[in-house]
Amino acid sequence: MAVVGLPATVGTAAAEPAVRAADVAATTPIKWNACPQGTLPPSLPPEQAKQYSCAYYRVPIDHDNAALGTIDIALLRRAAAKPDTKIGSLFLNPGGPGGSGYTMPVGAHNIFNADVLDRFDIIGFDPRGVGRSNPLRCFTTAEDYDEVFARQVNVPLSRTEISDSLTAFRDYGDFCKRNAGTLLNHMSTKDVVRDLDVLRAAAGDAKLNFVGFSYGTLIGSTYANMFPRNARALVLDGNVDPELRTRDGLQYDRERARGFETSLTGFLTECTAAGPRCAFSPGQPRQKFDELRDHLRKQPITLPGGGSVTIHSFTGGVSRTLYNPAGFPSLAEQLQELYEVLHPSSAPAAKSKVAAADVSVLSGQTRFQRYDVEPDTPYTSDDSYFAVNCSDKLFRHRQERLPAIAAQWERESPTFGRSQAFSDAAACPVWPGKEDVYRGPWNAETENPVIVIGNYYDPATQYEFSRRMASQLGNARLVSVDAHGHCILGDSKPVDDLTAAYLINLTAPAPGQVYKPDAAPFGSPA
Repeated sequence: MAVVGLPATVGTAAAEPAVRAADVAATTPIKWNACPQGTLPPSLPPEQAKQYSCAYYRVPIDHDNAALGTIDIALLRRAAAKPDTKIGSLFLNPGGPGGSGYTMPVGAHNIFNADVLDRFDIIGFDPRGVGRSNPLRCFTTAEDYDEVFARQVNVPLSRTEISDSLTAFRDYGDFCKRNAGTLLNHMSTKDVVRDLDVLRAAAGDAKLNFVGFSYGTLIGSTYANMFPRNARALVLDGNVDPELRTRDGLQYDRERARGFETSLTGFLTECTAAGPRCAFSPGQPRQKFDELRDHLRKQPITLPGGGSVTIHSFTGGVSRTLYNPAGFPSLAEQLQELYEVLHPSSAPAAKSKVAAADVSVLSGQTRFQRYDVEPDTPYTSDDSYFAVNCSDKLFRHRQERLPAIAAQWERESPTFGRSQAFSDAAACPVWPGKEDVYRGPWNAETENPVIVIGNYYDPATQYEFSRRMASQLGNARLVSVDAHGHCILGDSKPVDDLTAAYLINLTAPAPGQVYKPDAAPFGSPA
């Protein structure tokens, strides 16, 4: 791939005439203290625990209207191991929206090379409305939450399921309108970026160092365009298409569904190539998978040992596993188990007692899935996911169109189209709140190239989105990785090395290179 360094158009290079950047000298410094009891894992050795400190930092709910009050942003810092050679702070965001970044520094050694940890204070934070940072809550009781979401399923097929899902989203919006308060109107990525610029200055940094994953790449790209002069080093892993996401949410989600399908095809292709190393490889994995899915659309598969698999649990389990190729072998085994339940004559006698526990990936949670959120992110009693997405994404359709939209997407993306349609596209047309959103331009030229990393088979943020991100930014370098899964840092030594060189020395990688992950999904041939 080529270097992308398009010059900013006249009048847009700074992109910040209406937004004042925070000044280090004029900003109250963050006051770091010992972390609250239970914040750090008990297994952390005492000598390492000394590296960590925590803080809350107060920011306005509305940066343009102090009268609306303030909220507190929760931060956790891992101090640079070699403070005498410290470059500055490195802020992290895990994505979501709604993902908690607070404890990310604790696992930073799994993401970054040691020399990055030597030279930077690693700072994680919960964005506004998330986790410990004044969580935005639409419900006052767990019973209300359960009542709304109990009516939603991953893949609404019947008239009743469709009606119940759409009604639940309307009720959800009503709860938010009654209970979420003023913050509901100030949850856009633009608000988060303005917080981040204040945090940068409060940490004592003249310029921002930032690594964002998934939705976090929208935070990074928005910062690069709102505050281009304040950006030092930005790394964006698993990228969104910022222009499409903020201008046409419906088309963006339609293309997200296609990304999941591409990732699924990649999984099945890898399985075929792996042969005996993939348990689902006997026969034709693509045909076998489609047979399972099409059967489940008509009726659940009852397991002889107890329990069942539904189209809802099946779709959710497959989509979650596509995020992490380490789970591919287990998924393949369970798909084969399920296939043999449908074809008992071809199965060994020992398989006649397959139960739900044996296919837990495919028979697990059936509750509505939020496909922007990392699948292992727990529900933390906040409703920031839709609060952010329904602010940033522009939807122009009425909710009544959803059945027709879902049917069209399902024809294009037979496994994930319907479930993707019954998410943001169903919720946002009836979501309350008004927002001030940054929708571009995206071509402000930062002093140093923004590093844009994309996996070929990323399910949640398809590779094409990374290509578009790199082309839209005014100064960017695209890093391509022939890999499965969502995001890659920590799982590819060459990519980790180039990231370290960039963060420390501002050495941008050479254009046109394609990198590999450390491990193949089904292992290497003997």
